[in-house]
Amino acid sequence: MSRPPKKRENSIRTAITPWLESLPRTLTATLTAQPDTLGGPSTNGPPTNGPPTNGPADTTQQLLDRAPRRWVVYEPMVLLPSGSFTSQPWPSLLALLTAAQKDTLWTAILLALSPPCRPPLTHLAINSAIPLHQTASSESEPDPAAPAPTPAPPPPKENLLRSPSGLLPLHGVFTRATPAPAANNPPDFRASLWVHTKQNGIHQTWAPTHTMFSRGNIKEKARLLSAFGGPSSLSHPAAAPGPPGPAAPQTHAIDLYAGIGYFTFCYARLGFRVLCWELNPWSVEGLRRGAARNGWSVRVVGPSSSSSFSSSSSFSSSSSFSSSSSSTSTALGTGDGDGDGDGDGNSDGTAPEPGAVDMGAVLRGPEQIVVFQEDNRHAAARIRAARAAGVELGVGHVNCGLLPSSAGVWRDAWEMQARGGGAGWLHLHENVGVDAVEGRKGEIQGLLDGWCREGGRGEEARVEHVELVKTFAPGVWHCVFDVFITGPRAAG
Repeated sequence: MSRPPKKRENSIRTAITPWLESLPRTLTATLTAQPDTLGGPSTNGPPTNGPPTNGPADTTQQLLDRAPRRWVVYEPMVLLPSGSFTSQPWPSLLALLTAAQKDTLWTAILLALSPPCRPPLTHLAINSAIPLHQTASSESEPDPAAPAPTPAPPPPKENLLRSPSGLLPLHGVFTRATPAPAANNPPDFRASLWVHTKQNGIHQTWAPTHTMFSRGNIKEKARLLSAFGGPSSLSHPAAAPGPPGPAAPQTHAIDLYAGIGYFTFCYARLGFRVLCWELNPWSVEGLRRGAARNGWSVRVVGPSSSSSFSSSSSFSSSSSFSSSSSSTSTALGTGDGDGDGDGDGNSDGTAPEPGAVDMGAVLRGPEQIVVFQEDNRHAAARIRAARAAGVELGVGHVNCGLLPSSAGVWRDAWEMQARGGGAGWLHLHENVGVDAVEGRKGEIQGLLDGWCREGGRGEEARVEHVELVKTFAPGVWHCVFDVFITGPRAAG
């Protein structure tokens, strides 16, 4: 009878064990003498309902049991889960250590997790949830002698750029100190760490202190790649055959919340030319770098005072702080489009006029991906301008990938697809209660029916499928409502 395979030791635990043994005995003795540091709840280890600790050996065992057990590698960074090293006695031990002792711990963990035959991992951080709002701060300190009550602080702003402000770096330089950029100038992308990963055979790149990365989107990205064809195979069983030839070529996809290219790159892999919108300049730069890694040409159309460029050059991964590849500059004209997420609307909630850009010239260029660094409320006007300039712009997919809801752009998404003629898909993302999915599907169908009636051109739209991507919270699903549109017939 063969013996069961030996259980594999956790790599972080393997790294921590000799490090603990190297510490002066006085440290563990100090922890043992502080009963309030022991026996607390653990976020990374098993429950601690056993007897109280009796000495340094028990303290060491608790430290090992409550060390992180999971991690994710985004070369050259290791990302530990939220809550790592927060269960006692870890906080008390870390407070007693010198900077050199902590550095030795973090270095040992990185060395243990570095894969063989690959460059060593150099950066370590603890993850944190992306806050929905920015931290509110007042302009000045309140005057305690003032007779009138201090006004309530302004409500916090929505974190439109989904900035990962809670990320906790432990080891490595994540951002180099540089002079603050002048007003309206682009940030110095060379001053921050850039990391990368590969999902579904597609490279993605981002700066972890400035841009979020949603690992859970891997399922939806795989679905887009497998369930939907490219421009030449766009069809649906419910759709009647369209006219032959290029009467309404569905060669474009539109991504209204591009980020670092989560879904943009899926459409590019399928063979579409992708037009996308993104506010965060760090996400735009990550998209540009990721596109270069994948071999796709990309044009960035940015604010008037920041660089907008076309690039198809190869990406160099020799440095985590690698600079941008050579580019040629073009730019938007006047208009808001500043990418800061807080000045992109008028007082009545409508979008400001978009900056001037020759859409015909931009879209007659050769790039496979064109990204507009501006509010996506300009997208519909940009598409109308392109069509007015004579650009054949049939749209096979429009992706609306914002949570908790992308409903604010659904009408524009419908217009951009339907007005191009021919069939195509909308992918509408929203968080929905598990018991409300069917009801929400019906509500969306009602919206689509109304827009088609208002259009008066014979379009039809139907919610064909609801994909449950992942749970967002207890009883709440991240849903994607797949809408298939059949447009008016082009003349044969």
